Amino acid sequence: MRFDIITIFPNIFNSYLNESILKRAQAKKLIQIKIHNLRDFTKDKHKKVDDRPYGGGPGMVIRAEPIIKAIVSILNSKFKILNSKQIPSSKFKKIKIILFTPTGKEFNNKMAAQLAKNYNHLILICGRYEGIDERVKKVIENCKLKIVNLSIGPYVLTGGELPAMVLIDAVARQIPGVLGKKESIEEKRFGVGVPVYTRPEIFIFKNRKYKVPKVLLSGDHKKIVAWREKHKYNC
Repeated sequence: MRFDIITIFPNIFNSYLNESILKRAQAKKLIQIKIHNLRDFTKDKHKKVDDRPYGGGPGMVIRAEPIIKAIVSILNSKFKILNSKQIPSSKFKKIKIILFTPTGKEFNNKMAAQLAKNYNHLILICGRYEGIDERVKKVIENCKLKIVNLSIGPYVLTGGELPAMVLIDAVARQIPGVLGKKESIEEKRFGVGVPVYTRPEIFIFKNRKYKVPKVLLSGDHKKIVAWREKHKYNC
C-alpha cells in the first residue's frame, strides 16, 4: 500500500509516521508513505497556495492549480512517464484520492478495511483554511480517478493532517503482516474490543485490591470466549 500525502505542513508528520508499528511496516516495505509539500507546486516566489473566495466570505481557499500539479506529479512518479495524458484510465482502478473536510463522510473501521482490501494507492489531500477550490474534484473525476470526501468525526479541525495520520494508521493495520499477529486486529475477534487484564493478578492501590476475573485464570477457553462475548464493548 502506498500513501501519498499532499499538505502545506509536511513536518507535522515526521514524528508519528516514523515510530512504532508504522515505522516497522515501512522498513518491511509493507507500506510506503510519501509526503508532498503543496508549496513546491506553485509558480510565484512566495509559494502562495491560497487566495480569496469568489463571492466574498471569510478566510482563504486553497487554489486548484497546485493541487492538480501535485497529483499529476505523484501519478508521473508512479507510472514513470513524462506526460500524464499518456496514463490509461485502467491504471487508476486501484488508486483512490481522499480529501479531508469537515463536511465529508465520517470515516470508520469498516471503511479502513475496505480501503486496504480494494486499493493499493491512496492519495490524501489535507484541506486547510476554508477548503479547496471545488474544481479540483471535477478535474479528478474527468480524469477517471476516484475521489471521496472524508471526515474523522463530528467536529472541525484546523486542517487535514491529523485525519490523514488517523486514516493511515487505521488502514495500515488492516494490511497483512503490519501487526505482529493476525489476532491483534481485535475487531476481527470481538467487534469493538473487550476488557483486558495482565499481571499481577491482584493490583493494590490505597489498601484496596483489584483482581483479575477468575474466568480469565481458569484455562477454560470456552468459558473465556463466552465471558469476552458477554463483556465486549458496545460503543
